[in-house]
Amino acid sequence: MRIPLSVFILATAVVLAGCSSKGLRSLQQPSTGPDEFLVMPAKPLTEPENYATLPTPTPGGANLTDQNPLADAVVALGGNESSLNAGGAIPGSDGALVTASSRYGVVPNVRASLATEDAAFRKRENRTARFKLFNVDRYEEAYRKEAINPFKINNLFRNSGFSTPSAPPGQ
Repeated sequence: MRIPLSVFILATAVVLAGCSSKGLRSLQQPSTGPDEFLVMPAKPLTEPENYATLPTPTPGGANLTDQNPLADAVVALGGNESSLNAGGAIPGSDGALVTASSRYGVVPNVRASLATEDAAFRKRENRTARFKLFNVDRYEEAYRKEAINPFKINNLFRNSGFSTPSAPPGQ
């Protein structure tokens, strides 16, 4: 039995198309090119209300059109922008929040330590990652054991007496 040439070409094209893209979950740095998220656009220019009372220029200082993402986030979340310039002091109104969020301790370099732990975890979980015959989702593969089963957790909460109004009724 001979396979027609058109079937062979079509099957080859389908197999090669399946290997074409790793998608957004590739854990390796794709390139050393520029990062478009490092470029921050300026705020739009606005006309002053009175040209006679313009503020004095501050060479090297902040500009009215400069972005300040931290202050913008504080204002968007209902905070006071002036609390950022308090020299690191926490406003009295936020004392209860800071106490509650740091009740189990505070790690000063949490980002660096988490990045190191995550890199070690991915390396340990993917010892044979380079020897795959087909394209796989490395993110899902590395974190499969860490994933939460929503149906199991929903049943656990329901059986414990918690209300789960956003979930469908139990069977």
